[in-house]
Amino acid sequence: MSGYTRPRLLAEDGAPPPASAVLYVANCGPAVGVTDADVRAAFGAFGEVAEVQPADSSGARVIVRFHEPAAAEAALAALHGRPCDRLAGRVLHIRYSVPVKPKAPRGGSLPVTLTASELGIPGIYMVEEFVTAAEEQELLAAVDSRPWKSLAKRRVQHYGYEFLYETRNVDSKQFLGELPAFVSTVLEKITSYPGVKKCTIRLIDQLTVNEYPCGVGLSPHIDTHSAFEEMIFSLSLAGPCIMEFRKYRNGSWRAPSVAKGADEDISQEPECIRKAIFLPPRSMLLMSGEGRYAWHHYIPHHKIDDVGGQVIKRNSRRVSFTFRKVRMGPCDCEYKQFCDSQNKKC
Repeated sequence: MSGYTRPRLLAEDGAPPPASAVLYVANCGPAVGVTDADVRAAFGAFGEVAEVQPADSSGARVIVRFHEPAAAEAALAALHGRPCDRLAGRVLHIRYSVPVKPKAPRGGSLPVTLTASELGIPGIYMVEEFVTAAEEQELLAAVDSRPWKSLAKRRVQHYGYEFLYETRNVDSKQFLGELPAFVSTVLEKITSYPGVKKCTIRLIDQLTVNEYPCGVGLSPHIDTHSAFEEMIFSLSLAGPCIMEFRKYRNGSWRAPSVAKGADEDISQEPECIRKAIFLPPRSMLLMSGEGRYAWHHYIPHHKIDDVGGQVIKRNSRRVSFTFRKVRMGPCDCEYKQFCDSQNKKC
């Protein structure tokens, strides 16, 4: 599915769904003879359409996402409950759509939270809609206009300093230059991020941009203590994902799964604490304190995420912007068990 769902006529507090750039359109889709191209043509008269996706398996309801909320507002006002000339006079039933709300799965599966407060890991914060849809498109266009470096399963770009995957560190003597101008707005917003301690733009000097194709995730790891300072910011663009956090009480800064050449089922090890959070597009995650230093973070390699019985397809790429400060000396944090600077045996 699209990651969006049919809204209730009224929310629990009696209010209609909030205005957004995403519309739920009924009486529209391949089951009633309407193609995606037809939908784009009809709704494109009101603004640029970002995507058209099935709302469910019926084939008669679609999700239309615009780049701008104003375009969605204009389309709803003009087309809801009225014959649409561009769709052979078909009468559409339109409402603002809402994101799928993941719930805790039954049967002992890992619960997936929607907020960092529900996640309950010290030092982890998440802000939805950290950038606007327009800013999202500008950031994606900026990196797509620049060269990518191909890895085994994804593409990357590095700014400030290059991350060396062989050593999971950076060469602090090889400065690539200042961070690009196209992230200046993001850096300004970071200064007022909740949980940030005396943060200024100067405290960020390294950016890694990762492009994850459909279904590609990230192996469990802790960002190397000796490589980066405490605060790590990750901006998710284009596609959603589930991020899992794992704490191995008897482990080290190297995840047991990495040592054994696996990514996933090591979670069944005794003393492994697991928690997960849903990261929607345009959200910013901050990892700091215990959450940054002592918990491995991981994105499962799934094309479909089953979130509390809701099936969310990763049917678009996900692009993450990870902002960090390169550490110029050894780490002396309180989490020695997970610190490569203080635990040389690992």
